[in-house]
Amino acid sequence: MKKIIAMLAVAAMLLTSCGSVPITGRKQLNLVSDQEVLAASLQQYASFMQTAAISTNKTKSAQVTRVGQRIAAATEAYLSAVGLQDELQNYAWEFNLVQSDEVNAWCMPGGKIVVYEGIMNLVSSDDELAVVIGHEVAHAVAKHSNERMSQQVLAEYGAAAVGIFTSGKSAATQQIAQQVYGLGAQYGVMQPFSRKHESEADKMGLVLMTIAGYNPDVAVTFWQKMAATTTQEPPEFMSSHPSHATRISDIQKWLPEVKKQYGGA
Repeated sequence: MKKIIAMLAVAAMLLTSCGSVPITGRKQLNLVSDQEVLAASLQQYASFMQTAAISTNKTKSAQVTRVGQRIAAATEAYLSAVGLQDELQNYAWEFNLVQSDEVNAWCMPGGKIVVYEGIMNLVSSDDELAVVIGHEVAHAVAKHSNERMSQQVLAEYGAAAVGIFTSGKSAATQQIAQQVYGLGAQYGVMQPFSRKHESEADKMGLVLMTIAGYNPDVAVTFWQKMAATTTQEPPEFMSSHPSHATRISDIQKWLPEVKKQYGGA
C-alpha cells in the first residue's frame, strides 16, 4: 500500500508542476516557486558582492554595462512580445565586472549579472561579450535554477521511494539499491539535464543577442577560443557541459534559423 501511495503522490506532483521554456518551448518541471528561488538567489548575490573586488578597469566595466543593458532590453522586449510580461517583475538588472583571473560569468535569477575579468581577456568585441552575457541571461530566463532545485527535490523523493520499495530486503540489498540509484540520478538525470540546460542557454543566448542587434556568427569563433583554453575535457557523459565540439556544431546548426527568425527583430 505504501508503494502505491508513493507512486500516486509523485505522479500527482509531476502533473501539476510542469511549465515550458520561452523560445525553445521545452516542457520543464518546476517544483520550487519563483519567490523561493529569487529569495535564495538574492541572498547569495548579496553575500558574494560583499566580498567581491569590483574591477577598477572603467573601460571594460562600461562595456559590461553597455552590452548587459542591451541584452536586458532585448530580453524584456521578447518576453513582452510573447505575452510573458508578468515575468518582468522578477528582474532588477545589475551588471558587475569583478577582479578575478577566472574565466567565468553568471546571471542569477532576478537579473544579477557578474562577469569576471578573466573571461574579458578572451572577448575582443561587444558582439563576443554578448555571446557570454546572452548565454548567462538565458539561464535565468529559462529558470534553470528552479529546474535544478526541482530535480534535487525529485531525486530526494526517488531515494525515499527506493527505500520504500526495498523495505523488507536485507541491509546489503538496500545499500546497493541506494548506491545504484545515486549513480543513475547523477549520470542518468542530473548530468544530462545540466548539458541540456547549457545547450538550451546557447540557443536562447543566440536569440537574445540577435534581438539586441549583435552578430550571432561570432559565437562560433568565441567558443573556439574557449575550446583552445581547455587542455583536457572529461568524457561528455560525465560532464555537466556539452563538449566544445558538440557546442560549436550545434551553434553552427542553429545560426541560419536564428538569423532568419530574429534577425529583423
